[in-house]
Amino acid sequence: MKRVKRDDHREERIDMEILVDAYTEEERAMGWYYYLADTVKFPFKAQCIQEHHKSPLEEHEMVEVLDLSPENTCLREIYVDVQGNGQQLSVPLAQLKAISVDEDTQEALDDWHYWVGRGYGF
Repeated sequence: MKRVKRDDHREERIDMEILVDAYTEEERAMGWYYYLADTVKFPFKAQCIQEHHKSPLEEHEMVEVLDLSPENTCLREIYVDVQGNGQQLSVPLAQLKAISVDEDTQEALDDWHYWVGRGYGF
């Protein structure tokens, strides 16, 4: 994945709204988890934009994103539960692009893609 260009406005918003007072990996993970849980409107349609070694989804595959996976599975990466090809899976959110979602959901998903694209971790 190509490294995303730094966006100072987004960096400040993430620091002040999502990761404020988050000093450990677990605190940062939970900051992201609860931000996404509170902001993203589920379910929504999405397309796989890249293959991932922890997911069976193929590029361009369409799925319905049902919800965030349980928080204990999101301590290293944010996962979502999806329905696709007749099965329910838990896959990394970073490999999905939302289709026709509201503005708040899109911004939250863009925030996560930015975070991952910058190479940041928890």
